[in-house]
Amino acid sequence: MKKLITFVLLGTIATPALAERTVEPTADEHGFLHGVQLGVGVSATGGLNGFVGYNNKDFDSFWAKRFGVRLDFATTKPIKSTIDNVIDSAMGDDGIDVGDGLTITDGELDATHYAAMLDFYPFGDTWFLGGWRLTGGYYMGDMEMSASVSGSVDELSGGAYEFELNNNKFRYTGDSVNASAGLDWEYRGPYIGTGFDIGLIGGFKIFVDAGIVFADQPATLALDVPFENLEMFQDGTWKNVESESLQSVVDDVVAETLADAQSELDDFKYYPIVKVGFMYRF
Repeated sequence: MKKLITFVLLGTIATPALAERTVEPTADEHGFLHGVQLGVGVSATGGLNGFVGYNNKDFDSFWAKRFGVRLDFATTKPIKSTIDNVIDSAMGDDGIDVGDGLTITDGELDATHYAAMLDFYPFGDTWFLGGWRLTGGYYMGDMEMSASVSGSVDELSGGAYEFELNNNKFRYTGDSVNASAGLDWEYRGPYIGTGFDIGLIGGFKIFVDAGIVFADQPATLALDVPFENLEMFQDGTWKNVESESLQSVVDDVVAETLADAQSELDDFKYYPIVKVGFMYRF
């Protein structure tokens, strides 16, 4: 009788402990939300920069902890007035002297880009070195630059400003000249770069990115030469550019000049990207 009671008591004591071990849930240490990252910064060739991405360095997998993805966007629009003011300040009240009495004034810059990137951290979650990454991806963007060129040369005899384009002589009467020049770069292509995440407090970090886009096409140049008060040297005499035929000749000369400059620019198809800013990794 005593043996039977002992067996029952032991069974009663053991049963709750066994049940507790059976129903206890297993904690998920590597939830998907852990690793979401947001960043805001400045791009030297894109303006205000922002990105959203994912990189979880707490994964147990050797490879999973080393990879991350980002979607990136940059534009000068929110800070365009600030950029233009900086350009104007650099030029000063008198513009930038480029010689021969000419100055560059009223410079403007517009830029934007979109990108999808894959990051690889060779050292995973290793202290300090774990913040270094290699990045590959694809960029699409556009950068436009424009400037006005003007000059006033009072000391020239005859009150005129002479210049030469493609072995053709021109002059503006009234000792002044006004023109505008521009550059437009619509690019898209693969991106290769490197970067670093420097930890601050908690999930806050400083990020740096630098690389190049292998653009599918180079930048294009534009030059506008006003016809007002313009004369061209033809057949041993100066002729005022008033007739459509002579204006057509000037257009052809300008086009040939641009073609020569464009041929040199065509060899440059690498768009540089430099970014710095702050990020937070949840």
